[in-house]
Amino acid sequence: MGNEESVDRPENVEQLGIWLESVKPKLLSYIDKNLGPALRSRLEPDDILQEVVVSAFSNPSQVIESVREPFRMVCQMAEQRIIDAHRRHVGAEKRSVKREVSLNQPAASANDGNEFMNMLVASMTSPSGAFSREQREFRLAAALSELTEEQQTALRMRYVEGLSTKEVAEAIGKSDGAVRVMLSRTVTELQNYMKEAG
Repeated sequence: MGNEESVDRPENVEQLGIWLESVKPKLLSYIDKNLGPALRSRLEPDDILQEVVVSAFSNPSQVIESVREPFRMVCQMAEQRIIDAHRRHVGAEKRSVKREVSLNQPAASANDGNEFMNMLVASMTSPSGAFSREQREFRLAAALSELTEEQQTALRMRYVEGLSTKEVAEAIGKSDGAVRVMLSRTVTELQNYMKEAG
């Protein structure tokens, strides 16, 4: 890649990808320090990192056009994801660890400000209602229907039910690493599809 790696402030989506890759170790270290013991038993720092990357690509202007220094911006995004995860996992644990998440109130959509993930959750929990809400949601629901059953199950468990990748891996009989790769590739495929669809 040569000098592509030295992007200080990304100016477009392509540079955003290069920049995120270059700050990944530093961002992962920041997340690791801020995760806290209650969440550490349920989540890996990589889980939060993955959500931050998805959020950055779903709304690139929040990083590219931010008046704030880009790394501080993604750290703030990571903090918000950690707060959301704490609310989701630790708060839910107090009520009932095994409680099924209501389809009308998906855990991953609560106050997270993540447009793509909100759209993904909404499309998965109520595909029939997607058309009446927004054309983009309808397109996403159509794209989701093209995924394999295993991909759909993994996405639902991770982003709708709010399970960690370890828990998803146990449920579908795969390794944690394989689930991470599958989720990352699937979300990227969906994002690319949405970009191509305009």
